[in-house]
Amino acid sequence: MIDAIVNSLEQKINKVLVKLDQTKASNLKLNEELALAKQEISAYQKQNANWEEKYQALKMANSMLGSDDNKKETKLKINALIREIDHCIAQLSE
Repeated sequence: MIDAIVNSLEQKINKVLVKLDQTKASNLKLNEELALAKQEISAYQKQNANWEEKYQALKMANSMLGSDDNKKETKLKINALIREIDHCIAQLSE
């Protein structure tokens, strides 16, 4: 009677250990997939930032070529750049 209970417990423990090993392997695989997905997301974010920068440059170039759509924005950007340059010159002259 006790032997049957012990054997039953051993079988259940073995099943749990097998399940644990399977879960650990699955977890490891999922962590690797997650790391790859994070790398892909990072690459896409860099690519998106690059395209955004190119888009902004194109908008500015279009407004400098006479496009009325973005003239105000371009003037503000140029004024900000001029203020930045003036600030740098002031710091250099000190």
